[in-house]
Amino acid sequence: MRRIRSEKGWSGIRTYLEQLRRKYREKKKYRQWIELHRLTENKRREILRQIESFPLKPKISVVMPVYNVDEKWLRACLESVAGQLYANWELCIADDASPAPHIKKVLHEYADRDGRIKIVFRPENGHISAASNSALELATGQFVALLDHDDELAEDALFYVAQEINDFPDASMIYSDEDLIDEKGRRHSPKFKPDWSLDLFYSLNLITHLSVYKTEILRRIGGFRLGAEGSQDYDLAMRFVEQIPEKNIRHIPRVLYHWRAIRGSVAYSSDEKPYAHERARDALRAHLERIGKKAKVSRTIANLHRVRYDLPADLPKVSLILQAGEDPAAAERSVKIFAEQTDYANLEIVLISKTAKSGERRAANLDKNHFSVSILHTELDSEAGKLNYAAAQTEGEILCFVDINLKPLAADWLAELVGFACQQEIGAVGAKLLDTGERVADGGLIVGVNQTVGVAHRRLPRDADGNFLRAQLVNNFSAVSVSCLAVRREAFEAVGGFDQENLPETFFDADFCLKLREKNYRIVFTPYAELMQTNEKKRLNVQKDAAA
Repeated sequence: MRRIRSEKGWSGIRTYLEQLRRKYREKKKYRQWIELHRLTENKRREILRQIESFPLKPKISVVMPVYNVDEKWLRACLESVAGQLYANWELCIADDASPAPHIKKVLHEYADRDGRIKIVFRPENGHISAASNSALELATGQFVALLDHDDELAEDALFYVAQEINDFPDASMIYSDEDLIDEKGRRHSPKFKPDWSLDLFYSLNLITHLSVYKTEILRRIGGFRLGAEGSQDYDLAMRFVEQIPEKNIRHIPRVLYHWRAIRGSVAYSSDEKPYAHERARDALRAHLERIGKKAKVSRTIANLHRVRYDLPADLPKVSLILQAGEDPAAAERSVKIFAEQTDYANLEIVLISKTAKSGERRAANLDKNHFSVSILHTELDSEAGKLNYAAAQTEGEILCFVDINLKPLAADWLAELVGFACQQEIGAVGAKLLDTGERVADGGLIVGVNQTVGVAHRRLPRDADGNFLRAQLVNNFSAVSVSCLAVRREAFEAVGGFDQENLPETFFDADFCLKLREKNYRIVFTPYAELMQTNEKKRLNVQKDAAA
């Protein structure tokens, strides 16, 4: 073997070995987690008692298309349904003209054993959408749960679905967490999902497994769409969410579905069915068109999706609000950095200062951009108060608060934020902020960390995926940091701006975003707008507690 002598080569080997060590640690931790949360006999008895007390015992129709699957995986799948603790289910199976002789034999065997199992044998192969619709025709339950022919349900899966329906009778769509299961039955790679996040759903199929739908709505939209094969579940979910309010989408934070990772399955590798990813993007484009959104959908990390909303023909004016420190020269350098590294034509830069006088205003001509730089003088001490004051004095339709100790890493950073901020359903949008070592310093905020507020994925390397790839994809958080936060003026004023009375120095950004959420605005984090600290000795405006 040829020896690798270059430093870059050794660095690559070290990175690879570290990735292997990380994967091993993650697998070990998940095995421990599984043992800690395993279903005991006492827990089974408690679940059965709870089922008896349910006021609602909805029938759940498990819909499963079958085609030429290996017998051992088919049997494992069927056993996982037959062994459900919640008994009011039916299994609706459509065989899509499988040539393998064992399919018909095994299906008849299980149907003869349990009257809740229904089968239809299609006379010709129509692929997964047609087969799923054939199975759906057999369903008589109020809800439909989707199951692939080589996967497994957790023993308590349908119990938790029924419990969610009892707790939230208006539920129309339910999804759970999931993991992968290999050929030896070993579970790994858990996907611990957030509650409903529309923007993450646009980035990847957040629903996937286990997904449960109200049957009458499923039939109203025509079931599965022919031609969407490979991404038929994603297409179905998008057409379904168009029909219901978001409050009727429920997430069960439990691993209830085990996705078989074998060769030929997307669970094994996203490269197994490359056509599926582009069909997913086609489905996403069609969805955005149906709901009247002008946007471009492109491929991003891991063959997933990036949505970029079109900017209006008449660009909204943006007020870029920076706070000057004690050093006027440093403030001048920072303003120059933002001016040179911001490709957005309709812009005013406003510098909040305690040392300079208000009213100083000059034009800046840099490359193709032409905009003004002005100074606002204030004696206010509170951070929230200064920002509220600046917002009231500016003209922009979009307010963008940015820490002066940051520099954009790409010139389109502001256009990225404005694209989201212009959407009427979105309140605040935040960027990915890095320290001088290119690690996550601020951005998406999680309420409840150490009983306060924490930074999501804090200290992760710039190119790390984070949980469920959320560090690299557009998605939603409870809040975003005022260190870089864009918001429409109308939304800012609708909640009264930042709370300078009760939270004058810190956490006012989280409070502001929570108030926006109370008015049903989404809070968006985009990693495609990246800014980096310019001085490691300085800290961002608002410090949060320990990393999430």
